[in-house]
Amino acid sequence: MNIHLVPGRQCRQRGVALPVMMIVLLIMLISGAYLLKSSNSATLTTANLAYRSSLEKANDRGLMAASDWLSAAWTANRASLYDSNAAAGYVANFVPGQTVNSSQFWLGKATIAAPDGNTIEYVIHRMCSSTGDWAVSTNQCMQTTANTYSLGTSLALGSSMSSNTVQLAGAPQLHYIITARIFGARGGNVVSQMALLLGP
Repeated sequence: MNIHLVPGRQCRQRGVALPVMMIVLLIMLISGAYLLKSSNSATLTTANLAYRSSLEKANDRGLMAASDWLSAAWTANRASLYDSNAAAGYVANFVPGQTVNSSQFWLGKATIAAPDGNTIEYVIHRMCSSTGDWAVSTNQCMQTTANTYSLGTSLALGSSMSSNTVQLAGAPQLHYIITARIFGARGGNVVSQMALLLGP
């Protein structure tokens, strides 16, 4: 059996694998770039959250300092709270419409140093329309009566099962709002508030 080859009719080879591999490599390159960018964004977000958390913890020192002073002043001499005390960051009245962003809100503030060297500012507002005795009828103050409803339990709402806790009387309690703020070194700032109710 004889095989005859016809000259000039060679089969053409077409490379399909090379373009496919180039496309796959391009996709992998783009995916790697986005993965790197996503990792950087996650790292920055985590760092910012940790920074904010540290500022919030430091800012709590201002809230605690103000609440300690207010509780001590209430126990020692309640009449001393009739008038403002700028040295302690205490304002005996609150003007409606003021917000933490207004400069009027922070008049009479006190400052303490944070552990990281930042400064914490705080102000205590007595929620009354004017200074002076809060029990007089002309002074409108925000007050709350103790809630004795027990929801079917032996314990009233807001009460504690602790044996040495202070048991609140049924007389109305006066509202005090403590606001503290801190400015971080990297431009971040945190504002925290707490309400303290004190009664006769």
